[in-house]
Amino acid sequence: MTTVNTFVDKISNEQTALLPAVEFRGEIRIVEHERDIAPACKYLMQQPLVGFDTETRPSFRPGVTYRVSLLQLATPERCYLFRLNRIPLAKPILQLLESRQVLKIGADVAGDLRSLRQIRHFRDGGFVDLQTIAPAWGIEEKSLRKLSAIVLGKRVSKAQRLSNWEATTLTDKQQLYAATDAWVCTRIYDRLQHTPKIKRASARTPKTSEKQA
Repeated sequence: MTTVNTFVDKISNEQTALLPAVEFRGEIRIVEHERDIAPACKYLMQQPLVGFDTETRPSFRPGVTYRVSLLQLATPERCYLFRLNRIPLAKPILQLLESRQVLKIGADVAGDLRSLRQIRHFRDGGFVDLQTIAPAWGIEEKSLRKLSAIVLGKRVSKAQRLSNWEATTLTDKQQLYAATDAWVCTRIYDRLQHTPKIKRASARTPKTSEKQA
């Protein structure tokens, strides 16, 4: 653990934009056939900790929404992109999402889980939301982009966020974006765990002064 906590509480968009980009450098595997679900989940179930995120096809028309298109689960070495518009939210995936032995680290976890439950109900377990724990280190920002900027000093690109996640083939840029979003959550979590939390002053009851006789 480092000896000091130098994290700022907030960072501007302008400051964030000046930072170097961070990118996932491991292997990216696309899961779009049912036969590939079980082997991917077997590997992930053996990991103590994975990064977690989802992507949904954007809608540019009022009243039109889409179900979640992609589930990303990443380790430092490998990221699996589960194309949920093509494969079911099958039992091996649900077992992973419900496992308390495998920590799943994300940002706005509740929102992602709501999207997944629109496909199939499950009881989540072992999730850690960076938005929820960051205030313990004095960080007030909520977005993944700004959490990365403050904790890692690196910028997460959002250039592919509004791209078509139900496209016939995901582009290399889409794959890298999706993998980075999941993987960087584990980097942020690891850095937080090696940095002291903010010590908060405990509330003390003021002593009543004794009256002079």
